[in-house]
Amino acid sequence: MLFAMIRAGMRDDALRSNTPWICVSCYHCVVRCPQDVHIADVMYTLKSMAIRAKLYQDSTAPDFSQTFVHMVETYGRSFEFGLATRHYLRHFPLKIPGMAGMGIGMLKKERMHLRPTKIAGMDQLSAILARAKALELTA
Repeated sequence: MLFAMIRAGMRDDALRSNTPWICVSCYHCVVRCPQDVHIADVMYTLKSMAIRAKLYQDSTAPDFSQTFVHMVETYGRSFEFGLATRHYLRHFPLKIPGMAGMGIGMLKKERMHLRPTKIAGMDQLSAILARAKALELTA
């Protein structure tokens, strides 16, 4: 349906759709697509366009997406504790006490850390991301 809206020139309707926000960018669809359509990249582009045009129904997904991207740009990876904390404080503060048990369990099993760590080669990733942004501006 989303691609039909795009083909029909229904730009704003496509940008208001929840479909891009459901995509987790696993690229499974890209690998399996018989037409070699880079669907995950299309979804990422639609998310970016919806954020720029402010054409989303609920700010929860765009805020989460922007926080995730910021963390990748800053650390080279997701920082789960910071991502979850920021997300729940902003959108679901009353649910935080109910999440404490799971958070403590993840910390104990070292599945999550209190402080972020940067990847090795962060300067290289920053250069790649800067180049991608420059290319996006010219497209």
